[in-house]
Amino acid sequence: MSLWSESADIISALASNDAWEIREALKSDAAWYVGTLAAALGGLAVMGLYRLVPFIERHLERTIMVVSYLAIAFIIFWGVVDRFVFSSQEPWSTTIPPLLFMVMAWFGASYNVRLRTHLSFSEFRSRMPRGGQFFCLCLDNVLWFIFAVIVFVTTCRVAALSASNFQIVLGTDDVLQWWFLVTAPLAFVLMVARLWQNFFEDVDNLKQNEPLIRQAVIGGD
Repeated sequence: MSLWSESADIISALASNDAWEIREALKSDAAWYVGTLAAALGGLAVMGLYRLVPFIERHLERTIMVVSYLAIAFIIFWGVVDRFVFSSQEPWSTTIPPLLFMVMAWFGASYNVRLRTHLSFSEFRSRMPRGGQFFCLCLDNVLWFIFAVIVFVTTCRVAALSASNFQIVLGTDDVLQWWFLVTAPLAFVLMVARLWQNFFEDVDNLKQNEPLIRQAVIGGD
């Protein structure tokens, strides 16, 4: 089957909204090409949304991280109270928190790509000539994009597999695993949007002779 035919099958399966068809279509090698295009275009679309609504850019990822963290803390806290005070325990109290932690970590990774706090090596790079600095920043974006595409495609496959098998979160009766898993490709589309932002910002700084390397601060803006 040709690449174009396989790509068309993926698009058709997504349009059908049938988990089994999506799972089968994503097994093909065309998933990598469609996934690369979807991540790149999706990132550009999100970047456009960020420019139109700066409030979303400032608060989306951090809100998801904080809400996930507070939910984890509350579930664990109540689990301890429930067990030692009421001699009871909700069966999902040990399965939901790890899933929420993954959600928090995925969106946190996107946010910190924008802050450039992931292995920035700013002290070393600040001593390089401007051409070398710009090359390193572009290399960062390329490597992160490759990583984002790998995660995007593989987690789409995992989410489709989970949805097609109606896998539920252990300890629950009707909470499906794919509801959590699908947040991974969404988070990495946001990461690609941050990569586009970084790239255009670096190009502007290079043209305007502004500093390319800045000290990264975890949790800063």
